[in-house]
Amino acid sequence: MKRSKDMLVSPVLKWVGGKRQLLSVLNPLLPKRITTYCEPFIGGGALLFDLLPKNAYVNDINTDLMRVYSVIKNDVDSLIATLLGFKNEEAFFYSVRDWDRDSEKYAALSEVQKAARILYLNKTCYNGLFRVNSAGEFNSPFGNYRNPNIVNAPALRAMSSYLNSATIQFSSLDYAYVLQNLPRGCFVYLDPPYDPLSDTSSFTGYSKGGFTRADQIKLRECCDDLNKRGIKFMLSNSATEFIKEQYAAYHITIVQAKRKVNSDSTKRGEVDEVVVRNYE
Repeated sequence: MKRSKDMLVSPVLKWVGGKRQLLSVLNPLLPKRITTYCEPFIGGGALLFDLLPKNAYVNDINTDLMRVYSVIKNDVDSLIATLLGFKNEEAFFYSVRDWDRDSEKYAALSEVQKAARILYLNKTCYNGLFRVNSAGEFNSPFGNYRNPNIVNAPALRAMSSYLNSATIQFSSLDYAYVLQNLPRGCFVYLDPPYDPLSDTSSFTGYSKGGFTRADQIKLRECCDDLNKRGIKFMLSNSATEFIKEQYAAYHITIVQAKRKVNSDSTKRGEVDEVVVRNYE
């Protein structure tokens, strides 16, 4: 199902829990044949942009994120031109970050301006951490990087070319609705917000609502439904006892991933994750 790798398609956003580092582990665990691909928690899309499927359902509850992909597909040249006007300066960063503090002014921005803002903040904020407060306002601090790649024009154009050559349905809905309406024969990769390894390690700032253990149970129930409908799925999550108990009826593979985001640098490093499948 892969297209030519000379398209140079790769993720254009840094994302917490991104799977680029695990592609060599995940690829051998995929089904041998995938006709239609679905990813309900797309994030940075590392697996999607490695597989380059011809047919896909791409979803994320984060509307800012989905707007970026839509603009890359529909108006990449305007996006690149807008990004060229952004500066890697602290005062400029905070002025751009504050655009969403004035709801009327923010609503008046074009789709391209809003998408460029997210890409800029992602490349220049601390650790590339997409985080919002309870009001849904972006609140990660300035990263103070010497030379961030704010305008990666080749990568943006390559992604735009792929998105326009494939048949991809974009949405920003509750993942359960997306899963409920998938056709038989689809393959689903689920990369939800992870179950925290400790009471202090939970990252819930990706969207206003967070992702609780009740949400994890709801997701497992959705996976049970996929299984009953004969739809193959693969899921990534942290290797907590809770998650392993939830998916005990399925095939579980333990893999190691590097954790790069933690306020305490001594707690960054390799951690166990699970890859759950309902197929051999």
